[in-house]
Amino acid sequence: MKYILKQLAKLTIWRFQPQVIAITGSAGKTSAKETIFAVLSALGGSALAGKNHRRVRKSGGNLNNELGIPLTIIGDWSEEELKLVSRDTPAGEKKIKKLLFWFKCIISALFRVLFQRRSAYPEVLILEYAADRPGDIEYLLEIARPYVGIITTIGEIPVHVEFFSGPEAVGQEKSKLTEALPANGFAVLNFDNETVMRMKEQTRARVITFGFNEGADVKISNFENHSEDEKPFGISFKLEYGGSFVPVILKNAFGKAQAYAAAISACVGLIYDLNLVEIVEAILKNYSPAKGRMNLLRGIKNTHIIDDSYNASPLSMQEALETICELPSKRKIAVLGDMLELGKYSIEAHEAVGRLVAPIVDILVTIGPRAKFIAESAKNSGLAENKILTFDTAAEAGIAVQNLMKTGDLILIKASRAVGLEKVVEEIREQ
Repeated sequence: MKYILKQLAKLTIWRFQPQVIAITGSAGKTSAKETIFAVLSALGGSALAGKNHRRVRKSGGNLNNELGIPLTIIGDWSEEELKLVSRDTPAGEKKIKKLLFWFKCIISALFRVLFQRRSAYPEVLILEYAADRPGDIEYLLEIARPYVGIITTIGEIPVHVEFFSGPEAVGQEKSKLTEALPANGFAVLNFDNETVMRMKEQTRARVITFGFNEGADVKISNFENHSEDEKPFGISFKLEYGGSFVPVILKNAFGKAQAYAAAISACVGLIYDLNLVEIVEAILKNYSPAKGRMNLLRGIKNTHIIDDSYNASPLSMQEALETICELPSKRKIAVLGDMLELGKYSIEAHEAVGRLVAPIVDILVTIGPRAKFIAESAKNSGLAENKILTFDTAAEAGIAVQNLMKTGDLILIKASRAVGLEKVVEEIREQ
């Protein structure tokens, strides 16, 4: 099926010739995708009257691999259909429904290629390119070569480093995206990240940069996480380009990753001939953080939850903890689970999180065997042993976290997706 999907996707790209925007990096891919979609899907709408309408499609959920990318290219599927071929449906379950879905994919793809008008297919595809193993980016580039390539960031210990020789090899794999860009294309690079900026020398494409540091083409400034009366509110910052700036306020969203995502979408909007005011208007109108990515939920007992349960890497874990450090509250509780696919760097990375979390939180709850290194390191860094709880699974932790919570608490929930901390979120959020 993998081979068939690849060929159908390549045929679809050949037939309809969409412009592909490809996003890769150690963190922030989905937030970038969502903000870019918010900006480009507004083209032709009332907020951007007079601009050419562009039909835009984005990859859904975690469709960022050798199956997900072709599925996005060949069709626009419902959430229920996609669940059949995701981790939500384990192998061996719903076999008949899966078989029927794959049959539908093949038939509908062939029908579109043979009979659908080009004007009925999206002009722009926004895709995430994951790199779990060496060769992954090359495989995805064989399916769809991008017009715009975006590198969000590369961490010192990148996620998915387990199957690479080291962090440098991860960076080299990601750089294949920028190397593949055409001379008339665009590389959108993180100005704050040295590894990413080295890719500037490896691409023929025009380069546009984003970041907090002076010299970025699209510069983020005056960033703040906001609270009102010890209630988390959101973030504010300015986007600057070409000597002008526009203020941005995002409610119920937190962390610098959200500002980076907005800056990335500004770069893409500029490529597509929007101005900064139009871009920010589109973000404010159309964007909200994806579920499980640093978004605010109301918890039971009049508490507040920062739900970042979708995934975790050393870099995103650090940013999440720095965010709650800046937000005032009566008490801070961190519920942290395993960071997966770190290979030989796993113990080192989890211990580093423990050292970081110790001075920030009042209570630490860890979930999973690797997260026990967070707990041990936090204890060695000064967090009292009676303020640390460890559990093997998310199911075990839910009730315990409920019992810990008191009015006015701020709770951060974060781990790799396979840990299943969304179960804890559902246990403690106000229904």
